[in-house]
Amino acid sequence: RKAARECFKKYISRVFPKTHTRVHGLPSSSCLGHFPPPGSGLLLLEENPCLTELVLAVLRQEGPNPTILSFVLRLTGLLAASESCFQHLQQGEAVRMAFGEAGPPSGAAWEDTSVRSGWVQGAHNMLRHPSAFQFLCDSGALETIFTLQGDRSLFVASAANRLLARMFIFSIRSERSCLSGAADCEWPPCARRIVSHLEESLRSCSASRANHSFKLLTTVFEQNQEAWTEVLWFRIAVTIKSLLEEESARVGHSLVDLFLSMARSPVFSGHESSLWESVALALKCLHPTQAGLLALGLLKLEKCPQAVKIQGLHILLRPVDCVARAFSDSSEFPGLPDGCPAEGVAVEALLCSRSSCISLLCQSLAHLEEIQHLACPPVDFPHNPLLRATVAMLQACTGLAVPASPLGATLGRILVGCSRVQRAALHLLGALSRRGNCDVSPERIFDVLLVYLQSPDTSPSVLKTAFQATLKWCLSFSETSCSSSGFLRYKQFLKEMMPLLQKRMCSPGWEVRDSALEFLTLAMKRLKGQEWFWQVLSASEVPALAEGLLDDPESYVRASAVKAVGQIFLVASAGSEVPGPTHNGSSNEDSIASRFLEILSSDYEGFPRRAVVGVFVDWLREGHPAVQHNPERFVSQAIQAIQGDLDWEVKISGLELVDTFAAQCFHRFGFSECPYAAAASISSAREPAHLSELLQAFCQVRLFNFLFGALGDCDRPVALKACEILTGVKRKIGTGCGLNEGQRSELQGDAWLEETRRVGAPYASGLPGGDCSETVSQDPKRALQVLEAVDLEELEKALGRSSDHLEKSPQSLLQDILSAGGALDENQADCY
Repeated sequence: RKAARECFKKYISRVFPKTHTRVHGLPSSSCLGHFPPPGSGLLLLEENPCLTELVLAVLRQEGPNPTILSFVLRLTGLLAASESCFQHLQQGEAVRMAFGEAGPPSGAAWEDTSVRSGWVQGAHNMLRHPSAFQFLCDSGALETIFTLQGDRSLFVASAANRLLARMFIFSIRSERSCLSGAADCEWPPCARRIVSHLEESLRSCSASRANHSFKLLTTVFEQNQEAWTEVLWFRIAVTIKSLLEEESARVGHSLVDLFLSMARSPVFSGHESSLWESVALALKCLHPTQAGLLALGLLKLEKCPQAVKIQGLHILLRPVDCVARAFSDSSEFPGLPDGCPAEGVAVEALLCSRSSCISLLCQSLAHLEEIQHLACPPVDFPHNPLLRATVAMLQACTGLAVPASPLGATLGRILVGCSRVQRAALHLLGALSRRGNCDVSPERIFDVLLVYLQSPDTSPSVLKTAFQATLKWCLSFSETSCSSSGFLRYKQFLKEMMPLLQKRMCSPGWEVRDSALEFLTLAMKRLKGQEWFWQVLSASEVPALAEGLLDDPESYVRASAVKAVGQIFLVASAGSEVPGPTHNGSSNEDSIASRFLEILSSDYEGFPRRAVVGVFVDWLREGHPAVQHNPERFVSQAIQAIQGDLDWEVKISGLELVDTFAAQCFHRFGFSECPYAAAASISSAREPAHLSELLQAFCQVRLFNFLFGALGDCDRPVALKACEILTGVKRKIGTGCGLNEGQRSELQGDAWLEETRRVGAPYASGLPGGDCSETVSQDPKRALQVLEAVDLEELEKALGRSSDHLEKSPQSLLQDILSAGGALDENQADCY
């Protein structure tokens, strides 16, 4: 700390004379966020009087630069955050000139947004002790904050709202004994003024003032879960109830935020709380879209009355139910909860307008989908009726549903071809597959999915969502016990999917080709154990088409093709009756592996190269024959291609490949249990072999060259991953093998980090092909020497730290200010 203070003093005397003698010397006040004063605040002021001189010099200027003034206001607030510094600054009247009645609010600079923002943030930073609180109360700052709540700048208004909430909470906590929990308690003076302001705003005819008050209340309830918040609620509950009944449309969103912040508080969690009566009223009075947001939040809560949850669920289901009934006899949809006629009429009125209909349906469908992902259903959820209603809506969106009412005819004109509603309904259909034992016919589900998958009018985004929903339902039927007829329909559906996939893989739209390949890859992974599926796949042209797309002009498609072909060969090698794709008439595992290496070495886009390395990792982990036959040769070739790649994600995947190979080598030579035992034969495990054999295997693939090269990579995630792997290797080798811990250097900080990297640099410096590299890479003794010399644990800690400790340090900030202060005006730049 003493060294930091000395460093600070070295720069600060040079910086601050520059900032107030050269009014344009400081390009931005945002850099103050990186200004944590080191050591004691009072000591800082006493040792550096130029700080106080700067504040007073700027505040006394008649027409200060707004940027400099904003900077000084924030700086003053930071310095005055401790009570001793506050008293020191107050003696020189710096606090009074910054935040008092005669301060910036009374000057012409107040019109500048940055000055108002600096004032609010400075006051917020200062409000950490009773002296600052009392000063703000006595100086008229409260009225200024009330005014700033409605500032034309949303950032200033939001900051003022947080400052007012902080003052209110500070006031309550400073005189906690006054709050006995009774509704008629005596509020502290400052809190009383704020509550009176709240009540006045809520009773006013101004919706904006009411919204400001609701935001303030939301902030207070979010930051406090104490008993006095219930007293506050008792005082405003009647006013809020009146607003709900009369002005709910104009304050709806703010009310939703307020009620949810209160509902999450344990103070109001009891079912007897008066809050729930107001929440139930809000669900009834708010606009359906606003009520939907409130309903979703309530359904996620554990401690919410069941009656309120049912009411909320009814609000989310009502739009979907109205659409389903508009196209079918209502008797087909039993089980959806009934609501009052007025609510149904309000929803139907919204569904008759195109814009409100699409917005309401998309919101309801998205909320219902989100509920499906909850661990436990919030109430007795009507899954089967909702599934039927969703299928009916998807049919209506393609024009296949017959209207059963005038509303149905109107909805037909709105919904046909509406991709937004189609995507939302397909997402919900996919989510409903999570609940097994549905009583809806598989025929209906698969038929509506086939319509979207086959139609040439289906947009690429809708098609992608349809593929995702299809996969979810295929997995649902494969994992649950269903009737023999249902399973036969499921198998028939997958047979019908093959020519459809072939068609989509030949589509002129790259998004369509990409979605088809993505579905194919995921289906192969998830349906791996179903032999009949592989028989259907092998009888189609899909594998050959997938290989052909390795040459697609679009990089996303090439990447998806790599994943699909890699999965096909992986499954084929495991014994399934799936012939590999043909490549010039005679393809095998070696040829496709060579093709992938060619892509990894020569493809100019990063996505295909990343996909290749991902496939190689899967092959190594799951035991592809081309890998098992000679893993050292396979990994060596992959590392050689990855080593010069500039894409950091390719390098990260390459490190995962190396990590997997190292784990399998440890298992093969009997050092430890391999997490990827599927690829490493159990019978090949033996008693711990000589260390030299293990190291020789590592050196054969140039593993240490690659890892130490990555250790000095400019991308921190790459260096950190390499360090983690080397640490694991060193720990396993050292167990019972006499490897000493890395010797700690006396250097510290960045100098130590550079020294550590320097030790490993000679080992990683040679690239494959050179004599020096060949000698080093095959020298196990040299590998041990490097591992012993490098303190990997400390290096891992250093790499794990973000660069913020340097870039946001006081020294860095002051150096930047000095640099900017010496620049010409037209060349200024804000590095933050």
